Amino acid sequence: MVLAAVIQMSSQGDFAANLRSSEQLVLAAAGRGATLALLPENFALMGEEAQRREIAERIDLGSPGPILAAVQRMAQRGGVTVIAGGFPEQSESLERPYNTSLIVDAGGAILAKYRKIHLFDVDVGDGVSYRESSATTRGDEVVVAEACGLRVGLSVCYDVRFPELYRAQIDRGAEVLTIPAAFTLATGKDHWHVLLRARAIESQAYVLAAAQWGSHPRGRRTYGKSCIIDPWGDVLAQAGEGEGFAVAEIDPARIATVRRDLPSLSHRQL
Repeated sequence: MVLAAVIQMSSQGDFAANLRSSEQLVLAAAGRGATLALLPENFALMGEEAQRREIAERIDLGSPGPILAAVQRMAQRGGVTVIAGGFPEQSESLERPYNTSLIVDAGGAILAKYRKIHLFDVDVGDGVSYRESSATTRGDEVVVAEACGLRVGLSVCYDVRFPELYRAQIDRGAEVLTIPAAFTLATGKDHWHVLLRARAIESQAYVLAAAQWGSHPRGRRTYGKSCIIDPWGDVLAQAGEGEGFAVAEIDPARIATVRRDLPSLSHRQL
């Protein structure tokens, strides 16, 4: 059994304050017994694109930037593996950093790195136009890694709408799907739970979904409802309004039972 936590934040334009808040929430979850914690997309900053470019850092254990150093510190202080979902990593283009998710274990070591593949270029009717590709370099690698004795698949926010990504993760042995997000209020109220439960059911895997909540710079509003879903599609835990976290047990035996009793993954024909 692994006790997992999904962290819900309302990140703003104050970089240092966001990092302090993320650490406080992770340590609070660790205090509840969590040994695996997922941070939401944009946990370090929900601000202007110019700020995002300024804080983008190289992932270098020998010389960690402020974001990696903060994640290592919270992991080590809490004795918890932290999945830091969705922060700017420097790319070949200074104007277009990656949107990266990172697994850092309780000793501060990096276990895996994923760069967001599907970029959010949409008009969702909330008065704000989103063109993530104009300021973000797309990743191209499917990532599944071992963490806390589990096979964990990494993704970020808009990726959730592309089930083929999670099929590829299942083919690589994924048992837990992680979906850190800053889901818009307009789409979240209609699609968030539907998409998350669908990914859990079709993959017969746990889903950890950590989200932003509330109002942010540039007129952005996010939905929240961070949650943990089991391989049958049941919502085991969900955060309420505001910042906080939700915790639930990840039971490998539950995955094995669902996959044995309803062997849809072995029935695939295409």
